Amino acid sequence: MANTVSAKKMARKIARRTEVNRNRRSRMRTFIRKVEEAIEAGDRTAATAVLQAAEPEIMRAAQKGIVHKNTASRKVSRLAHRISSLSA
Repeated sequence: MANTVSAKKMARKIARRTEVNRNRRSRMRTFIRKVEEAIEAGDRTAATAVLQAAEPEIMRAAQKGIVHKNTASRKVSRLAHRISSLSA
């Protein structure tokens, strides 16, 4: 338990940041799940459209420090590869 005034303030700040980060991470995962569902359905055009919406969200999460930038790039790359391997 925080005892000093500064430690109590930091505990409040951390709680707020945690909530924001949790929301951003959840939003990113939702976008990824939508892309994966479109890939599972086999609809290449829909999957491409959803990926175009998801990519900025994934990269924004990397920019905000939710995930590492290489992790975000890897996720986008793997999703794009899975979409390109779908039959046209």
